[in-house]
Amino acid sequence: MKPTSVFLLAFLLPALPASAQEIKVHLSPTCGCCKAWVRHLEQAGFTPRVVESSDMAAIKRATGVPDKVQSCHTAVIEGYFVEGHVPASDIRKLLKDRPAALGLAVPDMPVGSPGMEVPGVTPDKFETLLVSAGGQTVVYGKH
Repeated sequence: MKPTSVFLLAFLLPALPASAQEIKVHLSPTCGCCKAWVRHLEQAGFTPRVVESSDMAAIKRATGVPDKVQSCHTAVIEGYFVEGHVPASDIRKLLKDRPAALGLAVPDMPVGSPGMEVPGVTPDKFETLLVSAGGQTVVYGKH
């Protein structure tokens, strides 16, 4: 390919923000809060690839999400799982820090977490947990 062709190709392709990263999101096709979390990721510059599943338990087993930190949806990015309504800022921090861990989790579905906002309701305080091999957890973010 000629250098001018490469330039034209690069010019014509849609530009993605430098921060755009693909994240694979497994969710139930009937879950509205999961779709709201996907919108949160998009607004933060991620590129979600949604995979609808009627057997989320199998997805969680396959990705190694311990029972005690499970929530409604499970995402995978760069070898880590992201379980539940984890803020995009915590995912960015995870990808920057690259800790020896399985992933991040916001157990349950705290009101006020991304995708779980309820107008007129005071948000819950919640924590993002870093999950290591064996299922041990430490607080990775407080919200």
